[in-house]
Amino acid sequence: MGEKIIGEKAMGGRSRRIDPKELKRLSVLEPRKALSAIAFDWAMISAAIAVSEYAGNPLVYLIAVVLIAGRMHALGCMIHEAAHYRIIRNRKLSDWMSDLLLAWPVLATVDGYRQNHLAHHQHANTDADPDWTAKLGMPQFTFPQKLARGVTQLFGYLVAVNSLRDMLHMAKRMGKNDRSTLQYKVLRIGFYVAAAAIFTLLGIWREVALYWVVPFLTFFCLFLYIRSVAEHFGSMDYSDELTSSRTVYPHAWEKLFFAPHHINYHLEHHLYPGVPFYNLPELHAILMRDRTYADKAHITRGYTTGLPAECFAPNAPLLPNQHPVSY
Repeated sequence: MGEKIIGEKAMGGRSRRIDPKELKRLSVLEPRKALSAIAFDWAMISAAIAVSEYAGNPLVYLIAVVLIAGRMHALGCMIHEAAHYRIIRNRKLSDWMSDLLLAWPVLATVDGYRQNHLAHHQHANTDADPDWTAKLGMPQFTFPQKLARGVTQLFGYLVAVNSLRDMLHMAKRMGKNDRSTLQYKVLRIGFYVAAAAIFTLLGIWREVALYWVVPFLTFFCLFLYIRSVAEHFGSMDYSDELTSSRTVYPHAWEKLFFAPHHINYHLEHHLYPGVPFYNLPELHAILMRDRTYADKAHITRGYTTGLPAECFAPNAPLLPNQHPVSY
C-alpha cells in the first residue's frame, strides 16, 4: 500500500481535513498517559536486565539487549514529544524532567533536539530543513539501493561503526546551534559525574557496559536509522506534503522496536504536530474517512516488509555517486 492524501482547501490555503473541534479535542494533553509511558519504558528496561542477570544465558542476554534498545528508542520518541511540549503542561518542568529521564541518559538534550526538529517541521524536505540538508547525498540516505548495500549498512550499526559515525555527525550539527547556558552545561556534566560515582560505588560498571552501552551503540542506533529512513526517504514524492512523509502500519512485533509510542504515524504528526502520541491512531482514523486523503496518503505496510520494497531495487546503482538523484 503506497497511498497518499489531499483534502479540501480551507481559508488561508491550508487543507481542511479535520473539524477544528475534533482537532482541539485530540490536542488536549493527558499527562498521566505520557508519564505512564515513560514509567513503562524504564520498567521494561529494568525487567530485561533482571531476567538476563538471573538467567545467565547468552541468548537471554541478546534478547535483553534488543529489548532494551527498543525501549531506548521509546525514550527517544518521548524526547520528541517533549520537544513539542506534549508531556505535561508546565513547560519548564517538562524540559527538566525530560532531560533527566529521557534525553541525558541517551546523550541528548531536549532543547538541542527541539531547535533542530522544529526547523525540520517548518521547512520539511527543503533546503531550509536542517535534517534534509544534513542527510541529502549521504550514502545511507540515497535510494533506491541494492539490497546488498542496504544489508551492509545495517550490519555497520550492529558492529557500532555506523553508530559512532552518526553520533559524531549529530554532535557536530547540534554543537553549531548550542544555546544552553553555562549553568545548564554544569548541571548536565554533574549528572554524568554523579552517575559515574554511583556506578563506581555500586561496582556495576560491567552491567552498565553490557546493558546500556552495548544496546545503545548497536540496536538503538539501528532502530533510529530505520525509522529515520521510513519517515522521509525511499520512493517518496516531495512535491506534496501528503506524499513527502510516510506513515507505516507496523506488524505487531515491530511496534516494540521500530514504532514505539505510535511514532509510525509520521504523516499525521507532520500535518498536526500538536496532537500527542496517544491520540495519533484516532487522528489517523478520522483523516482516513476522507476518500481523497485515503487515496493519496503514503502508507506503507511493515518496516521489515513494505519499507524494504520501497527502498531496495535490483537495478539500483552500487555506489551512491552513480545516482542521478540522491534521495
